[in-house]
Amino acid sequence: MTTSPARELEQMPWPAVRDGSWSVAIMPWGATEAHNTHLPYGTDTILGREVARRVTVACAERDVQVLALPAMPFGVNTTQLDLPMTLNVMPSTQLHVLRDIMRSLAPHGVRALVLLNAHGGNELRALVRELHPEAPMLLSIVNWWQAGDHAVFTDAGDHAGELETAAMLHVAPHLVMPPETWGDGATRVSAFDGVRQGWAWLPRRWTQVTRDTGVGDPRAATAERGAVFVAQAVERITEFCVQMAQANPDELYQDR
Repeated sequence: MTTSPARELEQMPWPAVRDGSWSVAIMPWGATEAHNTHLPYGTDTILGREVARRVTVACAERDVQVLALPAMPFGVNTTQLDLPMTLNVMPSTQLHVLRDIMRSLAPHGVRALVLLNAHGGNELRALVRELHPEAPMLLSIVNWWQAGDHAVFTDAGDHAGELETAAMLHVAPHLVMPPETWGDGATRVSAFDGVRQGWAWLPRRWTQVTRDTGVGDPRAATAERGAVFVAQAVERITEFCVQMAQANPDELYQDR
């Protein structure tokens, strides 16, 4: 059986785009920031782009055309600006970008836009809530790192830990530094009782929390575990996109 090609807009010529039928678009939202001592600054963007690519292939094999948009490589990184070359965009900037993308897609038959988030600092719900009254399409958010089973890992970690390291070992091993360079991702805990107990929150001041910019120990990561997790995530996100393609906007709910 021939594997269906990916549907990545930035790599497609005009006739292929023109002749396609794109009811669903998926847009990865990444970041450019330090990822411990062993992963590249573009880790979130790389992983989001690859997951989106694989989802379009899997959807095409089910006769559902999903178009992967170019990845947004800049995320909200206001708490990491003391780290060199962290690239930050404000949520207000993201709002304007998303509105413009939405308006660009709407005249061409896109009925649903899936925001494939790959960076924890991207709080996209507020953006979707603000745009909802004017949105000409369904807007949804998928955090790709939550779509697979974390039980695959010893300790998935929060940032450049076992999950992201394993995924990068699977997706782009040439960009992962040798194991002897990996930081342990050890972190300090908040001085505030409410934050430690989970009922209060304030932004983490990154260089006070972690020595190596990582949050979570990556050292149990393997490419094999990464492959299992990424495959699970792709399968589940594919099913979600298929459902979005088939959805009736007037019947989005069902009885229990």
